[in-house]
Amino acid sequence: MRNGDFGMKAAVYCRLSEEDRDKSCAALESSSIQNQKSLLLEYAAEQGWEIYDVYSDDNRTGSDRNRPEFLRLLKDAEAGRFDIILCKTQSRFTREMELVEKYIHGLFPSWGIRFVGVVDNVDTADKGNKKSRQINGLINEWYLEDMSENIRSVLTNRRINGFHIGSFALYGYMKDPRRKGHLVVDEEAASVVREVFSLYSRGFGKTAIARILNERGIPNPTEYKRLKGLRYKQPGNRNSTLWKYSAISDMLKNEIYIGNMVQGKHGSISYKTKKNRSRPRSEWYIAEGTHEPIIDRELWDRVQILLARRSKPFSSGTVGIFSGKTRCLYCGSSLRSSKSRGRHYLQCSTHHVSAEACPGAFISTDKLEEIVKNELVLLSSKYLDIDRLEHEIKLPEACPGDGEFLKAVISSQLNKASECTEAIRELYIDKTKGLISDRDYYEIYEHLCSERLRLEQAVSEAGKQLNSARTGHVIQSEDTEKETEALSPRDTVEKYLTFDPLTRDAVETLIDFISVGKRIAGTRDVPLEIHWKF
Repeated sequence: MRNGDFGMKAAVYCRLSEEDRDKSCAALESSSIQNQKSLLLEYAAEQGWEIYDVYSDDNRTGSDRNRPEFLRLLKDAEAGRFDIILCKTQSRFTREMELVEKYIHGLFPSWGIRFVGVVDNVDTADKGNKKSRQINGLINEWYLEDMSENIRSVLTNRRINGFHIGSFALYGYMKDPRRKGHLVVDEEAASVVREVFSLYSRGFGKTAIARILNERGIPNPTEYKRLKGLRYKQPGNRNSTLWKYSAISDMLKNEIYIGNMVQGKHGSISYKTKKNRSRPRSEWYIAEGTHEPIIDRELWDRVQILLARRSKPFSSGTVGIFSGKTRCLYCGSSLRSSKSRGRHYLQCSTHHVSAEACPGAFISTDKLEEIVKNELVLLSSKYLDIDRLEHEIKLPEACPGDGEFLKAVISSQLNKASECTEAIRELYIDKTKGLISDRDYYEIYEHLCSERLRLEQAVSEAGKQLNSARTGHVIQSEDTEKETEALSPRDTVEKYLTFDPLTRDAVETLIDFISVGKRIAGTRDVPLEIHWKF
């Protein structure tokens, strides 16, 4: 026992992972949570340490950074509620070298916390022990990486051979209890899938189909799994019980319904994180004829032709400025864009498929743009000192080299605009080949069109400036065709603070999201909350 150790408070941390459960009984017993606790409590008693609390994570891997008790331990450590963290080994605390350096060698010493691993002799009070701790950290990191690669290799092989490896079967199917990795038809859900395909082939739209299913009280795939006792959750906690446009859209394009096993649409970024990214179709694992189809090939082909015919890209311009930024004030659903009589609107996707579920948000993009611009002007007048900006702003002076500079700007912007046009063409080809989803296509298409329009406007402006530099005249207004004076510093400041036109870049930079409500009866006012990023 070290001098001064007696009476110090120790926090005991234990962890048992799934891999430990798969070992032999003897190994399981030695690694069990209860045995870890006994070992550590006995060691603490020998050192004369008082136990503050026992933190225990069961069935959690050493690479999981969101272990509940692990996070509680860190919170209490930062609050200084104990002096020592006691573990069986360093790897029980973490297997990641990054966390070893961050906490054991970084934050714990600054918080006055000593870390002790009983079995592998880790002790931060022993300065000569640091290299051993780092070597342990590297070995644990390599173990994680090797294990990840081995698991990935096994899963890839099973995907290639058409085995289903997901935790849950696709809606319409269930896992075969007699044959691992095989799907069998779930007739109750399959009848709904057949009806969806049939309705679409007869001319019903995706939203109309969702509305029909909701009116009949048919549970959507997430709710259906829950009713069957499965602990299924939609990514992002989108656990609505209603059918929506996106669910119908995804169903109509899923080849699993014609008997092909399609997997690997999304892949993990790294073994260190659970975040996934979309993968191009060329990287998917597709095995044909692995299970009984729900939809026959004739109906499938007919639906795919209709989907291709109805696929329309967004037009350029102001449409899409608020893409992904608007939500319903009542249910929180993202607003969908629509067009009527040449005007564009945003409306609640939930209300669109079930009027009873939500009062529904609705606003024209023109009105929303005007409201946002007015709010920005009010904010700028409130927080910015116009007089100070007027004195500090420096307007560029004309010089003999301006002409060459403007030519270079025009050439560069034209090249970039051409690249946007080429990118749009290639994007459409990728969409027709099925390499990207419709949703991704529309989002990227909209961004490219907006960027191309911005570049073309920049070229036009630079051309006017070049013409003015050549003739020695100020640029004339097209409306009055009279000479105007150059903008003063104040005019320049006020020009940019009007936010006219409002751009996608400005919305992306300044706004987190906008909650929109339903027009107040008897008025033209729409309840609206703008959540700024600043």
